[in-house]
Amino acid sequence: MKVFEINGTTLTLALFTDVTNSKELLDAMQAGTLEPEVAFLNASLIPDVFPVLAAAYKTQISKSRDSLTTRTLHSELVYNYSGSKHITESLKRCGISDSSSYVLAARFNASPDETKAIEKLVHGEEINLEELGGRADQALIQKHFKITGPELTISSIGDTITCRIAARDAL
Repeated sequence: MKVFEINGTTLTLALFTDVTNSKELLDAMQAGTLEPEVAFLNASLIPDVFPVLAAAYKTQISKSRDSLTTRTLHSELVYNYSGSKHITESLKRCGISDSSSYVLAARFNASPDETKAIEKLVHGEEINLEELGGRADQALIQKHFKITGPELTISSIGDTITCRIAARDAL
């Protein structure tokens, strides 16, 4: 797990592979019974940490303005990462599914006890965040975010996603 400071709050990230209980995690999230509340993202769509941090910053701004688009802070993070304005589609694409085995867990202002609880929630192997780039599904990312070949000649895939996250509300 790694902790990042964003605008006065913290974001704890943990990357898991070989996850076997994604259906239970998804069911608990949808029922609102997940304890502690955590954002679970499809890690195959994440080429590096920076776009997630940009989405987290945007989430914190929405919270400070009392203008969350989704019901919870953590679902707002998944929504903001997606780059789409469609909530349901965003949560389906960028969140976990019944069969997800590669998952990024994110928690705002996690206490040490909550950090341990997250490790126990996810039945899988925690791996280093630096492995995101090597395990990202480039073709799926390009399809989902509608990234063209010429864009990638002048920018990285992570930077391209970050620009889409930042510009979504302006378009």
